[in-house]
Amino acid sequence: MKKILILIFGILVSLIQTQAQKLDRSAKPKPGAAPEVKLGKIESFTLPNGLRVFVVENHKLPVLNINIDLDIKPELQVDMAGYQNLMSELLLGGTKTRSKDKLNEEIDFIGAELGGDGHSLYAEGLKKYQDKILELLSDIALNTDMKQDELDRAKEKEVSGLETQKNDPDAMVRNVLNVVDYGNKHPYGEIATDETVKKVTLDKCKKYYTTYFRPNVAYMAVVGDVTVAEIKPLIEKYFGSWEKKEVPVSTYVIPDLSGTKLTKVAFAPRVGAVQSVVSVTYPIDLQPNSPDVIKAKVANAILGVGSQGRLFLDLREKHAWTYGAYSSIKDDELGGMFSASVKCRNKVSDSSVQAILDEMKLMQTEKVSDTALQNSITYLSGNFSIGLEDPKRVAQLAIRTEKYHLPKDYYQNYLKNLSQVTADDVIEMSKKYIHPDHANIVVAGSKEDVAPKLAHFSADGKIDYYDGYGKPVQMEVMKPAPAGMTGDEVHKKYIAAMGGESAFMSIKDMKIVSTTEFQGMPLVVKEYKKAPNRWKQAYEMSNGGQTTVVSKVVFDGTKGFSEQMGQKQDLKGDDLNDLMETADWDFELHPEKHGISRNLKGIDNIDGKDVYLVEVVNSKGKKNSEYYDVASGLLVRKVVIVEGQKETATDVTDYKNYKDVPGGNGYKLPYEVVEQQGSQLQKSMVQSVEVNKGIADTEFN
Repeated sequence: MKKILILIFGILVSLIQTQAQKLDRSAKPKPGAAPEVKLGKIESFTLPNGLRVFVVENHKLPVLNINIDLDIKPELQVDMAGYQNLMSELLLGGTKTRSKDKLNEEIDFIGAELGGDGHSLYAEGLKKYQDKILELLSDIALNTDMKQDELDRAKEKEVSGLETQKNDPDAMVRNVLNVVDYGNKHPYGEIATDETVKKVTLDKCKKYYTTYFRPNVAYMAVVGDVTVAEIKPLIEKYFGSWEKKEVPVSTYVIPDLSGTKLTKVAFAPRVGAVQSVVSVTYPIDLQPNSPDVIKAKVANAILGVGSQGRLFLDLREKHAWTYGAYSSIKDDELGGMFSASVKCRNKVSDSSVQAILDEMKLMQTEKVSDTALQNSITYLSGNFSIGLEDPKRVAQLAIRTEKYHLPKDYYQNYLKNLSQVTADDVIEMSKKYIHPDHANIVVAGSKEDVAPKLAHFSADGKIDYYDGYGKPVQMEVMKPAPAGMTGDEVHKKYIAAMGGESAFMSIKDMKIVSTTEFQGMPLVVKEYKKAPNRWKQAYEMSNGGQTTVVSKVVFDGTKGFSEQMGQKQDLKGDDLNDLMETADWDFELHPEKHGISRNLKGIDNIDGKDVYLVEVVNSKGKKNSEYYDVASGLLVRKVVIVEGQKETATDVTDYKNYKDVPGGNGYKLPYEVVEQQGSQLQKSMVQSVEVNKGIADTEFN
C-alpha cells in the first residue's frame, strides 16, 4: 500500500512539474473580452408637446432620478454675462402656486432633492413619492415665478463668489483660457464679472426662462425603480400642459479649429504668487458623435490621465516639479477643447511648460507600449463602469444617445469599443488632436519671476496680459524708486501718515469691533489691545439671542493660546513668536527689535495708483511684501507667504478706507480689510473703536 501511495505521489509530482514547464509565469494573462454594458431596460416616448422621455429601469433600489436637459443655443449674454448662472437660485425661488418657503417645505418633507440651472432641471427621491416629485418638478418647469428680492439675493451671492476668484489662480486660468480659446463671441468665452452681474435685470431672467424652458427642446430621462406603464401617465399628467413654443437658435462665432494658429502666451499676473498654474490649451473639432471620441480619450489618458500618464511620470516622478500634471480632451458640438495643466513653483514654471510641450510632441511619434495602452484602457473602463452606479450618469447617457444621434447601442458597446483601440490609433489621434506648436499657453503667476521666462514660447516673442476675468490689460513695468528713498523711509512715512509716533504712544488700550462673514455665516470680530504687549481677538456668532464665541486667540504678555469651540491649545514656536509681534504695541515703531528689515524694490501699481513695493525680511530670513500708497504713505496691501504641508500659498490682505479713530489723537485705522488666501475671502468692516477705556488685564486670561 505504501509503495502504491509513493508511486501515485511520484506521478502527481511529475504531472505538476510537466504542467509548470508549459506555463510561462512571467507573462501576464491576456485580458478577457470586454463585457457588454448593462444600462437597464430603456424605453422612450414623446408627448404631444414635443417632450422626449426616456425611461431606464433600475430596480436595485426604491429610488427615482429625473433629468431634464434643454437642447438650446441661447443668445449671448453680452453686458449681463452671468445671468444664466443665476437661474439655479431663481428656479427655487418660488412658483405661481407655491411660495419659496412652501416649495422648500414640500421638498424637505419627502426628503427629495430638486434643482436646476440655465440648461437643465433635475429631481431625485424615493419611489413612493414619485407622484409628488413629478408634481414639484413640473411646477418649477412650468410655473417659476421670479421676484426682484430673490434676484437681488442671487446677484449678491454671485458677486461674493466672484470676489473670491479675483486672485484664485485656478479661476484666473479657467477664465483666460476660455477667452483665448473661444473668444467673446462664443458662449464659452463669455465671462461673468461683478460689473456684468450687477447689470442683470429681472426682465432679462424672466425672458430667458419663458423663451428657452420649453418641452419641444427638452429631453427627460427617468432612471430608477419604475416602468413605462406606471410613469408615463404621471408624466402626461404633470408635463402634458407644458406649452410648446418655437425656440430661437443663435449662431456663434466658432473658434479656429484648423490648428493653424501659432502658439501664444496669455499671462494673468497674480499678487504674491509663489507658484504658477499653467494650462497648454486650444479648441478642437471633436463632435460628440465622432468615431474619434473613444480613441482620442485613450490617447489623452496615455498622455495625462492619472498617475500613469506621461505628464505625471515626467513632471512629478522624474523631475519632482509638481504634485501632479494632467491633460484632458473634451468633445463638444460647439467646439471641443484640449488642455494640459500643471501647478509648479515659480523657479520651474518655464521648464514645466517645455516638458508639457515635449511630451505632447512625443505622443505623435513614440508608439505606446502594450502595457501602457492596456493600463490606460483599463483605467478608462473602470471609471466608466463606476460612473454607471450614479443614476444621474445613466440618465445623461440616455439623453446623449438621442441628442447627438449616437447608435442606440453606443454605450452598451462602449467597453468593447474601448478595448479595441490600438497603438496605431493613439498615434493617429495624437497627430489629429494634440498640437504643441499651435497652442495657447495660459499662466497665472508672478509677473516678475515667471512672465519674462515664457516669452520665447510665443511665436511672436510677446506675452499677452489679462486680468483674472480674461480682459486684456496693458502691463506696466515696475518703475525704479526715487533716489534716496529706502524701505525704512517708506515705513517712516507710513508711521507719519498713521498719526505719527505721538499718536501711537498716546494709546494705552483699544477695542475694535468689526463684522465679517465666513462661508456665509455672519460673525462679529472683537479685537483687544493693551500696552505694552497684551492682545486678544475673538470671533462671535449670534443665534436666537445668544452669543457664542466660535474661536479666539489670546496673548497675556508672556504666553498665548488659541481656542475653538471650547478646545484650547497653547501656542508655541513660530506661532507664539508671530503672536508676540502682533501684541507688541511698539512693534510698528521699532521693528528692528524683532529683527525686521525692509528693502524697497521699486514703484508698482495697484488699481491705477502708484505704490511702493517693499520686501520685508524677518529674523529668520522669511520674505513677505508690503505695498504703500506713494501719495498718502498708507499701507494698502500686505502679501504673506504661507508654508503648507503640500504647497506654498499666499495670504493677501488689502487695507482700505482709513479713518481717524475717536479719541486717538490723530491715529488712523483701515475701516475695511479684505483678506484672501486661495479661494477663501474674508471682508471685515469696522463698526466701532474705543480708545483708552481701561481694558482690564483679566480680559487676556
